[in-house]
Amino acid sequence: MATRNSTASSASTLEGIWAILLLAFVVTALYFGRAVFEPLALATLITFLLSRLVVRVERWIGRIPAVLLVVILLFSLAGGATWMVGRQVIDLAQKLPDYQANITRKLHSIRLPAVGLLARFSSSVDALQNELVSPSPAAPPTEPVPESLAKSSPPSARPVPVKVIEGRTAIPQLLQETISAVLSPLGTAALVLLLVIFMLLKREDLRGRMIRLIGQGRISATTRAMDDAGTRVSRYLSMQFVVNTCYGTSIAVGLHFIGIPNAALWGLLAGVLRFIPYVGPWLGALLPVLLSFAISTNWITPLLTIGLFIALEAMISNFIEPWLYGASTGVSPIALIVSAVFWTWLWGPVGLVLSTPITVCLAVMGRHAPRLEFLSVLLSEDQALAPHEEFYHRLLAVGTEGAEDFAETFVTTHTLTELYDHVIIPAITRAEMDAQNGGLVAEQRTSVLQRIHDIVEDLGARHLEQLAPEDQKKTEPIAIGPAIEGSRVMCVPASAYRDELAGEMLVQLLRRHGFDATNSAARLKAEELLAQAVEFEPELLCISVVTPSTLTQARHLSATFRERLPELKILVGAWNAANDLTNAKERLRAAGVNEVVVSLAEAVVQLSKMTAPLADEMMVAPKSAKEKERLEELRGLKLLDTPAEENFDRITERLTRLFRVPIALLTLIDKDRQWFKAQTGLPSDLADARSTPRDVSLCGHVVAKDDILIVRDLARDPRFANNPFLKKQGFRFYAGVPLRGPNGLPIGSLCILHTKPREMSRQEQDLLQVVAEDVMDEIKRRPVTDADRSSENGKA
Repeated sequence: MATRNSTASSASTLEGIWAILLLAFVVTALYFGRAVFEPLALATLITFLLSRLVVRVERWIGRIPAVLLVVILLFSLAGGATWMVGRQVIDLAQKLPDYQANITRKLHSIRLPAVGLLARFSSSVDALQNELVSPSPAAPPTEPVPESLAKSSPPSARPVPVKVIEGRTAIPQLLQETISAVLSPLGTAALVLLLVIFMLLKREDLRGRMIRLIGQGRISATTRAMDDAGTRVSRYLSMQFVVNTCYGTSIAVGLHFIGIPNAALWGLLAGVLRFIPYVGPWLGALLPVLLSFAISTNWITPLLTIGLFIALEAMISNFIEPWLYGASTGVSPIALIVSAVFWTWLWGPVGLVLSTPITVCLAVMGRHAPRLEFLSVLLSEDQALAPHEEFYHRLLAVGTEGAEDFAETFVTTHTLTELYDHVIIPAITRAEMDAQNGGLVAEQRTSVLQRIHDIVEDLGARHLEQLAPEDQKKTEPIAIGPAIEGSRVMCVPASAYRDELAGEMLVQLLRRHGFDATNSAARLKAEELLAQAVEFEPELLCISVVTPSTLTQARHLSATFRERLPELKILVGAWNAANDLTNAKERLRAAGVNEVVVSLAEAVVQLSKMTAPLADEMMVAPKSAKEKERLEELRGLKLLDTPAEENFDRITERLTRLFRVPIALLTLIDKDRQWFKAQTGLPSDLADARSTPRDVSLCGHVVAKDDILIVRDLARDPRFANNPFLKKQGFRFYAGVPLRGPNGLPIGSLCILHTKPREMSRQEQDLLQVVAEDVMDEIKRRPVTDADRSSENGKA
């Protein structure tokens, strides 16, 4: 395996050398002319194609036999192909006289009509042509020509130049010209053959000299550049050979079924000519199309032939080649077109054939040589601007929707997290740095940040809400654990509005994963941020830092929060930080920071890990320390199992309107059950049953605690998160205050519930307690009826 890898690497380096040599011969040709360039370039191209095959054969029979065998095989194949083409051409030449009559009929059938616009235009052109070729009126008179000669000679006949060779040198000169015309191609072929053989035999020597000459000691970088060039050019030529072979085969098969003679010849010709970019396919189509006109007695055969070439070329040019060649060459299509025009203008057809390999070599040189980087920028298919640079450039273009369109297009192929991490946050950093350096005035900076805010807000409103949960998990760049639903996270900016923008992006992503997240404004002072944290009661705090904000500011802020909220877990997001954060992380941890991250994706993962784990079992409602006395006081009020009363039902209905919640209850806690004296909004099954087990009740905790109980999110409270009754009913928020009997012992609770997490202000807590006192006053004033006594006796 190691030998194979070494051989493959050596072959790739050799291919890179032939590519570089080809480029060197182009430069040499600029000084010595095309006559020197063509043999060298052709020999280099052939060597490039044969080098990998020679390396493989050499392992079995040695170098010299391998080179000779491969070269002889190549030229034998070329000779066989030439012989076959010659036979086809001779056969076609013998059939051409048979097609003459049909061609004449075709020409007569397309004769222009005698009247009409085209006929008048044709007559005008003929008249102008006669005027141009007629003798000048000022010409001297000539002797009259005999009538017999005038009739026999055509009026438009022109003299034909004839080269006259006189003397004894006539035959030697003619022989010399004939031999020169025959031997010149043979001499070029022999020179190419000789160069190919010696290049293959001395390939390691050439490789070493090229590395020494080009690399100047940088062997590793030079080898990488040569491997890159060889791989790209080899892939391009290999794919082009496969595509053109399939193209020629398809043409031959199609022409055969259409009925065009010598279909194999035209397929071979079309495949070979297609190696010439852009014009080759149409040159290959010219002769078969003309022949279809000559042999057919109708127009169906020519139209089928033209349609065959157009359909195959359209499919290959528009679908197959862009998919194959773009990735293999690494050169943009525009650069290939401009290169083809330039090299064709400079060297003719040979330059057109070699334009793509030459351009690939130039692009590779630009990619690996810093001083030639402009070549990579001009020629390669890589984006000229990074995504965040393109986005920033469009942000600066006032009056257009380019930045918004770019963001929309980006999220069609990437996740929203990647857009924020790799595009928008780096663009914010670039804008702030330009503003500090004087590149942006205050108005431009404000405009850029405002546009970013609008884009983030729009993306959050449309993409996060419309995406299904299964699609959200599928599109995440980093896998995280199960959504920690309802975990409270508070994002605070380190110092400026740029930090607030990054915090808003993180909040969007956290909400997408089920977190209850909020973002604070940059205009707030540290004391105001602390007050917000005390009111929000977050489990996690994230301090957002976007350059040029510093980690020093984040460290001071984290120390302030740690002093007031020692149990709070703190994460610092140094978004898009370019420097090593090892030392900074140590200083931040000394200030009370738990984790430091550099991307939003990493922040989501770390915050999910930092979330407090929930208990596996629920907390059963405990019993009061004075349980016996409490039950005696409850039974003394004669309330249990009594019919519904309008006064109490009005109270629960009023609670739902006051607090804007769907459910309100007046409950009494018996020995083993929770019984509803009044309710509004309960599901029908619970409303009919009017009771639940005490173990799963929330009001049982209020009675045991004998104090107000507020649970902002039941799904995140370790006491109630795994309560089966609450999970089944979907309750998320609870607030209850105790109802105390005449002796001050808790007998039940007045509570409100919601199916969504909710906050409850101090004023709302006080209001609920006031209503509970009114309820107890109503219970004390309530007369005991016979129905109440019978219910109590039945219970007993």
